[in-house]
Amino acid sequence: LAVAFKLLQYKNCDIFVNLNKKQRQTLRKMVIDMVLATDMSKHMSLLADLKTMVETKKVAGSGVLLLDNYTDRIQVLQNMVHCADLSNPTKPLDLYKRWVSSIMEEFFKQGDKEREMGYDISPMCDRRSATIEKSQVGFIDYIVHPLWETWADLVHPDAQDILDTLEENRDWYQQMIPLSPSSSSNDLQEEDDQEDGTSEDQEDDQEEGEEGGGELCAAAERIQIHFTHDEETEGSGGETSGVGGSSGYSGVGVISGDHQATSSSMAVEDVEDLDDPPEVESKDEDSGI
Repeated sequence: LAVAFKLLQYKNCDIFVNLNKKQRQTLRKMVIDMVLATDMSKHMSLLADLKTMVETKKVAGSGVLLLDNYTDRIQVLQNMVHCADLSNPTKPLDLYKRWVSSIMEEFFKQGDKEREMGYDISPMCDRRSATIEKSQVGFIDYIVHPLWETWADLVHPDAQDILDTLEENRDWYQQMIPLSPSSSSNDLQEEDDQEDGTSEDQEDDQEEGEEGGGELCAAAERIQIHFTHDEETEGSGGETSGVGGSSGYSGVGVISGDHQATSSSMAVEDVEDLDDPPEVESKDEDSGI
């Protein structure tokens, strides 16, 4: 984000050139607030605020959502960006599966590196024990679906198709979870249990879901969104901080361990230093950036 603001100072790069000083300051504050909202440590508080907004929302006769003040407006924008950041499970299944394959391979490579360096392996990063299907169902159930369901309520009916696709994708991954090897031998026991309205597998699934949800929530608090830049290693001797590195593609968080050095707060400090940015020599159009 700091790099983006700096680029505005280059010749022919200021896309906000027609805004006055007050408008630019307001826009800058909004952009910073929206980017900070992608920090997964803020997920639960954002979701709680969004639910409150749904319960108290005011709609004009035309159906347009009424937002009376900056707090309401920025809250909607923050959640919109947050939804976009967690939108992979809402995409058509083939596209969603491609993203899952990419991000899980990145997680596993991070876990491999953590194991090699003797660190505790981050949640969902151990290729020896992680189940991709279960992780996606848990991710949807505990993180993505509550957010998108609440957003769909706020903008109803505009996001209903997106929510439907999310639920279809969740059902597909649920069906793909490998069956327990002992399930076939417990058929008779399950029939007896079903008479009581419960089954051992259902109880196990609930326990696994609760454990998985706790792990995912813990992992969510450690997810960082990394911003990449071609020159990010200059001045550091070519070293990059963190085991996982940058995600390399938009909308995908990188789960980091306690040893991860990069954080969103560092990016914020960089941005806040630009209140009175230094003069940057303009570049010729032909020189490129």
